[in-house]
Amino acid sequence: MAFKLTSRLRVLPLQVRLCQVAFCSSIGSRFQVQHDPHAHRFTLTPSAGTDSDEAAVLLYKFTGEKEVDLMSTFVPETFRGQGAAAVLSQAAMDFLVKEDLKARISCWYIKKYIEEHPEEIYKERVIAYTIQD
Repeated sequence: MAFKLTSRLRVLPLQVRLCQVAFCSSIGSRFQVQHDPHAHRFTLTPSAGTDSDEAAVLLYKFTGEKEVDLMSTFVPETFRGQGAAAVLSQAAMDFLVKEDLKARISCWYIKKYIEEHPEEIYKERVIAYTIQD
């Protein structure tokens, strides 16, 4: 019984944060995140009705059957300072959890995101940080 309760509590922070992002006025209403598993990328694009065709991108590649390398994030100048990279990073980490994958982190921003969001459910997905200076 205690194990089931503990398991449910570990997932709670993830669910709460997903709700917070959905209601974030600066990002949630103006942008949408899409995952393209064939291209191994997450993109954050403006919602319908906006004039920009720019996109923020997080790229990853599979390095094993259940292992990925979260390689890079790119945020166009017009989206910077609005939390776009954080939303992409959260989407990638949630993907790891959902698909039961492990990750090598090659992107400095994703490393920073994980350090700022110390939930065990994310930290246990990280195999190594392979950031090159």
